[in-house]
Amino acid sequence: MTNLQQAQPTQFSRILAIGAERGELVVTNDDIAGPIDSSDEWIRQRTGIVTRRRAGADKDVLDLAEAAAHKALDAAGLTGADIDTVILSTITHMHMTPSGAAILAERIGATPAAAYDVSAACAGYAYGIGQADALVRAGLATHVLVIGAEKLSEIIDPTDRSISFLLGDGAGAAIVGPSDTPGIGPTVWGSDGAKATAIRQTHSWTELREDASLGWPTLRQDGPTVFKWASFQMAPVAEKAMAEAGVTAEDIQVFIPHQANMRIIDQMKKQLGLPDTVVIARDIAETGNTSAASIPLAAERLLSEGQAKSGDLALQIGFGAGLVYAAQVVVLP
Repeated sequence: MTNLQQAQPTQFSRILAIGAERGELVVTNDDIAGPIDSSDEWIRQRTGIVTRRRAGADKDVLDLAEAAAHKALDAAGLTGADIDTVILSTITHMHMTPSGAAILAERIGATPAAAYDVSAACAGYAYGIGQADALVRAGLATHVLVIGAEKLSEIIDPTDRSISFLLGDGAGAAIVGPSDTPGIGPTVWGSDGAKATAIRQTHSWTELREDASLGWPTLRQDGPTVFKWASFQMAPVAEKAMAEAGVTAEDIQVFIPHQANMRIIDQMKKQLGLPDTVVIARDIAETGNTSAASIPLAAERLLSEGQAKSGDLALQIGFGAGLVYAAQVVVLP
């Protein structure tokens, strides 16, 4: 019998570095309130957003992703040639094929790294971290570049009051590699397709082809359904992630939830019973909701501003369209 060889596993993995790139345009509530018959006060009270960042017409989602990737590589002291897997989480790469990850790998000099896209909306980055952790520990990769990147301004309707006024553009990149000690806890993830219409595209590309009068597809959400689901059903997911990592709320130093809505963040903190000493990411106030990019962007802000530090134990959870979710406890780089 032939002795089949297998990849040699590595016991632990961790996030080595994070990089971030936000859209260069600062869009205030007053800038967008008119078409939705709203006001700065209403938007702040409902969402906690003061401004959102959006990219100009000359930049696409891969430009944002590339900039974030280079910053993460620099922070880790690595080059593109050190990356053997690229995972790009996005819903705004405007080509069905080839994957954005493959193009990005070439741009940063990572060829012939394995490269693929993940479509898990606002949970996409946490999905990517879970996959990167598994790939490194299985011995299938040494350095995995995980990027959450979105140019959501491409798929908004300025008159939509359900979700469009929340959205921003940006990219957050993390490099996951081997570690001598545990740096990424077990990923707790799942989906509920029965609620798939809660966050949706107005119509499909096939429908647009058959009826051009429908116009460019944009996003919509059932706000009350999403708010209730995220505020109350995601806390048990986060609790399970802590339990599987062998920690309690008292051990958590930083909480980095998807930056969907400030009220959801506050409700989740209450549901989880996190102590007042926990640093809570609130990047949404200045950046807006950037879907797959929101967790790494929020993490980078906390680290760069000194609100969190290397080695802190962070609970992160993403949740969004699908409906999908993923959570894990990580050691900050």
